[in-house]
Amino acid sequence: MAAKIKKGDKVVVLTGKDKGRTGEVLQVLPEKTRAFVQGINQVRRHTKQTADQEAGIYTKEASIHLSNLALVDPKDNKPTRVGFEIKDGAKVRVAKRSGEKIDG
Repeated sequence: MAAKIKKGDKVVVLTGKDKGRTGEVLQVLPEKTRAFVQGINQVRRHTKQTADQEAGIYTKEASIHLSNLALVDPKDNKPTRVGFEIKDGAKVRVAKRSGEKIDG
């Protein structure tokens, strides 16, 4: 299956405690159908001291399921579904809402 959400995409959260917030995708885990989004689904971790890190409570992003994310339409900054079109022999992602091309 082709990736509808990729690293660097701007996405909006559809459900959960961060519903309505937007952020940039930092990492996608396609085998687990999850993604890390900057500033979204933050958790606090109690960490022991190591050789290169102090002990303390650190806040970091946890992964969120891809079904809870929607790509932001480049035309009107609203959530959109993603479709695919073949243009000039290349497969490109297209916003279903506006028909705008997403990839470069």
